[in-house]
Amino acid sequence: MFKKNRHGIQIKSPEQLEKMRAAGLVVGRTLDLLARSVEPGMTPLDLDVIAEKAIRDEGAIPSFKGYQGFPASICASVNHEVVHGIPTNARKLREGDIISIDCGAILDGWHGDSAVTVPVGGVDPKLTELMRITEEAMWRGIAALGAGRHLSDIGHEVERYVKSQGRFGIPPEYGGHGIGTEMHMDPWIANHGRPGRGPALEVGMCLAIEPMVNLGTERTRVLADDWTVVTVDGKASAHFEHSVAVTHNGPWVLTALDGGKERLAQLQN
Repeated sequence: MFKKNRHGIQIKSPEQLEKMRAAGLVVGRTLDLLARSVEPGMTPLDLDVIAEKAIRDEGAIPSFKGYQGFPASICASVNHEVVHGIPTNARKLREGDIISIDCGAILDGWHGDSAVTVPVGGVDPKLTELMRITEEAMWRGIAALGAGRHLSDIGHEVERYVKSQGRFGIPPEYGGHGIGTEMHMDPWIANHGRPGRGPALEVGMCLAIEPMVNLGTERTRVLADDWTVVTVDGKASAHFEHSVAVTHNGPWVLTALDGGKERLAQLQN
C-alpha cells in the first residue's frame, strides 16, 4: 500500500523510509566512488561503466538506464552542460573541466537519486566557487524540510542563498521532485520563489532537492540529442542533488552516507 496525501504526494511509512534509505545508500556509495575516480584522460562513458557495475554489484538496478529512452546509467554533464548529459567516448575529460554526475538506483522497488559536481584536476577558482555555492544552496534547501513548513520554502532558501553570493543564473524550468516508488513523482520543486506557498511538508514525504546554478545567464537550450541541456552563453554550470525524507526529527538525507548529520549541524550553529 502506498499512501498519498490530499495533494497526491506519496507518504512513506517508517518501514518504507528504511527501504528508501537502503536505495539511497547504494546511490551515495556509487557517487562517492565516481567522485574519487574522476581524473584527466577519462571519458564520461568510463564513469558510466564504473557506475553500472557498482549499482548492480549491490543488487540494485540503474534507474536512469532506459528511462524514457535514456541510454546510460548516469547523466554526465561537463562544463556548460547543465543536466542530462549522455556519457560517451566522444571526448576525454581535461584538467580544468568540471563534471556533474547524476546517479539513480532502484532497490526492492524504491528509488534513490543524487548528483555531485566535481573538478577534473585543478580548476579555475571561479568554478570552485560555483560548485561551493551550488552545494551550499542545496543544503540550505534541505534544511527547510521541516514538518509544517511549505514546499516553496525550499526553493526560496536556494534562491536566497545563490543571490546573496553574486550574479548567477538559476534555470527556472529545472528543479527537484518527489521520489519513492518512482524516480520522478509529485511534487515538482522550483529552485526559486516566495516562501510559505504550496503544500505543507509532512512526515513521510521524500523529495529530491537539486539546484542547478550557472556562472552566467539562467537561459538554457536542449541539444539535438533531445537530452543534454546547456547554457546559451557557454558558461559553466554546477548541479548538486540529494534525496531527503521529512521526519519528526528533521530532514533525513537518504543519499548522504552520514544521513546529512554533519552539514545540517553546521547550518544550525
